[in-house]
Amino acid sequence: MTYVVTDACIRCKYMDCVEVCPVDCFYEGENMLVINPNECIDCGVCEPECPAEAILPDTENGLEKWLELNRTYSEQWPNITVKGEAPADADAMKNETDKFDKYFSSEPGTGS
Repeated sequence: MTYVVTDACIRCKYMDCVEVCPVDCFYEGENMLVINPNECIDCGVCEPECPAEAILPDTENGLEKWLELNRTYSEQWPNITVKGEAPADADAMKNETDKFDKYFSSEPGTGS
């Protein structure tokens, strides 16, 4: 089992999860984070830290798309180990739905 980041992270990218991850398995895109499923040790400490509730265990139904997206982009985006600043409009974006189709960017973030 692993944890995955879902579209609730898009344009929120709070990064509280990055600070608690003991194995540094988060990777940064332009407007969201992903988890490398091969590096995640299933400790679960990141899930309750996410204000957007964007991190879920891959055992929940319907997350196959997100597991694959996390796997793909964790191989392309830079590793992030230090919490950065959330976007200025993160709180406003937190409750928006269907963010993937509207806002997802495959561009990498800056990493740390």
